[in-house]
Amino acid sequence: MLQFITHPHPDITILDEIRAAVAGGCRWVQLRMKDAPADDIIAVARQAKPICADNDCIFVVDDHVEIAKELQLDGVHLGRNDMAPEEAREILGMEAIIGVTANTFDDVERVRHLDIDYIGVGPFRFTTTKKQLSPVLGIEGYAEIVRRMKESSIRLPIVAIGGITYDDIDEIMATGVNGIAMSGAIVGADDIAAETARIVDRLQHIIDKRLNNI
Repeated sequence: MLQFITHPHPDITILDEIRAAVAGGCRWVQLRMKDAPADDIIAVARQAKPICADNDCIFVVDDHVEIAKELQLDGVHLGRNDMAPEEAREILGMEAIIGVTANTFDDVERVRHLDIDYIGVGPFRFTTTKKQLSPVLGIEGYAEIVRRMKESSIRLPIVAIGGITYDDIDEIMATGVNGIAMSGAIVGADDIAAETARIVDRLQHIIDKRLNNI
């Protein structure tokens, strides 16, 4: 599973990023417009929602629970300093997708009993797309978190995030994570749709092998 996270780029609009990623086969988009006014986020979200809907693509917004509610988006991703997941669930209802951010196993353990749908765990390495970066995890960090989750019978899906490139996919997925979130490696590609398709194909190959125990 690939989650595409939008990121401002001087040569392409956020909306065109989404169009290209969806055209490349991405079926999960997170609208992330840090520091942008709410009106700007709403304007982009209104236009992006039908693009995603027409392609069976999940569309969530970063941080802004009120926007997810107003526009009836698929859900929201919450950072550790954002609204509490319990409050977001009360506002958005049972059908909404709610994801949260974690950096350590202790973070995962703190949210294990909450009504959430997945955990974004990272960063994998240093990334310029996020301010106030938590300590990087690397391959060993993910392997350790997955191992301890299994030992503690925590079955929440985890998505690796933070500075990930195509060449990292095999090694990261081998740790047992459920998916990968990418931003800069896609937005910075010469052909966003083609790079997205390449990533989606690689992830699908790995998931198919995992499901067939190959």
